[in-house]
Amino acid sequence: MRRSISVLMIFLFVPVMFLSCADRGRDPITAEDVMSAGKLAGLELTDTEIDTLLADVSDQLSNYLEMRKIDIPNSVPPALVFDPVPEGGRIIEDEGMGMSEGPDLDAVLPGDRDDLAFYSVRELAGLLRTGKITSVELARFFLERLKTHGPKLECVITLTEDLAMEQAERADREISAGHYRSLLHGIPFGAKDLLAVKGYPTTWGAEPYRKQMIDRNATVIEKLEEAGAVLVAKLTLGALAWGDVWFGGTTRNPWDITEGSSGSSAGPASATAAGLVPFAIGTETWGSIVSPSTRCGATGLRPTFGRVSREGAMALSWSMDKIGPICRSVCDCAIVFDIIRGPDGKDRTVHDIPFNIDPGLDLNGFRIGYIKSAFEEDYEWKDTDNATLERLRELGAELVPIELPEYPVYEISFILGAEAAASFDELTRSGRDDQMVRQVRNAWPNVFRAARLIPAVEYIQANRIRYMLMRDMEKLGVDVWIAPSFQGSNLLVTNLTGHPCVVLPNGFSDEGKPVSITFNSRLFEEGILLAVAARYQESTTFHKKHPLAFQGLD
Repeated sequence: MRRSISVLMIFLFVPVMFLSCADRGRDPITAEDVMSAGKLAGLELTDTEIDTLLADVSDQLSNYLEMRKIDIPNSVPPALVFDPVPEGGRIIEDEGMGMSEGPDLDAVLPGDRDDLAFYSVRELAGLLRTGKITSVELARFFLERLKTHGPKLECVITLTEDLAMEQAERADREISAGHYRSLLHGIPFGAKDLLAVKGYPTTWGAEPYRKQMIDRNATVIEKLEEAGAVLVAKLTLGALAWGDVWFGGTTRNPWDITEGSSGSSAGPASATAAGLVPFAIGTETWGSIVSPSTRCGATGLRPTFGRVSREGAMALSWSMDKIGPICRSVCDCAIVFDIIRGPDGKDRTVHDIPFNIDPGLDLNGFRIGYIKSAFEEDYEWKDTDNATLERLRELGAELVPIELPEYPVYEISFILGAEAAASFDELTRSGRDDQMVRQVRNAWPNVFRAARLIPAVEYIQANRIRYMLMRDMEKLGVDVWIAPSFQGSNLLVTNLTGHPCVVLPNGFSDEGKPVSITFNSRLFEEGILLAVAARYQESTTFHKKHPLAFQGLD
């Protein structure tokens, strides 16, 4: 008799069932065990075939247990390296003038010193270059804001005050001597607390890692330090990069502190929008820059996969994790991105590709795609998004209707869960996942356990479908396209394929809360992406509005 069973993981699933007893001297695996482990993949096996499998399954479990004697830190990547460029794909170096805009030397100190909280990077750089303020004064100013408003927003995990003052004093000495490292020289910033900073805890926002010390700096932190930037705080993230709930509470939206800031780059978006830092570094795997930037009214850049080194950052998904800036304008995003991009010889996924931007890009006749079906859906912000399309037309752009390739992207999104479960294998097996704050079905502890039941074969097949999607994305016919931030499949598609995006505010709800639109571009074409997004943003004032409750220190 042929049995309809699901040998979902003859190589992985069955051993997982006996994980807890394996260290106690496990019982032999039986045919009934294999039957219980089935029912998921729909593979039909005869009794004879099941009996034949038993010895191999048992041997493989022994292999897994032997593997588990090896300590594999989260920082160790798999041997397989994801490359977003498919066969026949193109990498075009951005055309433009490089980062030609310098500091705003005409910037003046505001009559109300609190207004400094919302100055742009170029304005702050201008104040520093002209001696109207010192880096030490700026660091103290933002540290005070973090101390005053941070507890209300629950957006700070660790203040790096000693380091900040040391870096600020060095910046002042160098600037006074005429040695300018970059536009970020002397300017404070915050970093999502999944980036390692030597001498400070790197908690990943999760209780099991609350006291974790990583004795090195992440590459992004190193590059910002080399540029002269001043780290003032390690900011919150949803535990292990999901949502806005961390071990100390729920990070708040500065426009309405009764609701969360969304996540997982919860603290960077909240702190930046509230003027607690001039800019911050976030990460995205599937919406973790786009979502909190939308909720908090910030401007975020998710670079192309392979643009920014992830060395020293918590690994969640080796084929989907990206690091990018969260700022108050597209211009600021470009400035920060220019510092953090490029290879470091450690993250093997990073390409060495120049970055150029034309800040004076003329949109007259410029073809911008828009995902027609997404804009035609019935959703809450449809009028606001259509107004964005109309503004682009007014700026001279030619809007071209496009559609994304049709693939079952939500059905293959378990790629993320599988990689995340591998990243936190030890957490699951040790039982320390019980310390995580969120224990519902839609939270990491359950997702990690469920992901252990994903067949290796299905994971590979999902990535093959992903490759087909990547190839078809090369056929869109436009260099830049625009999409509603959360309608349709664009957010997931572009995270799976590694395409970059800029999310920025394009209006406000009836309750006065910000909403957003997303600009996307071809792989590695951040220069044209940022130039187009900047032209739109500069024609609006949405990014210049700030939450009233945080415009002072009181």
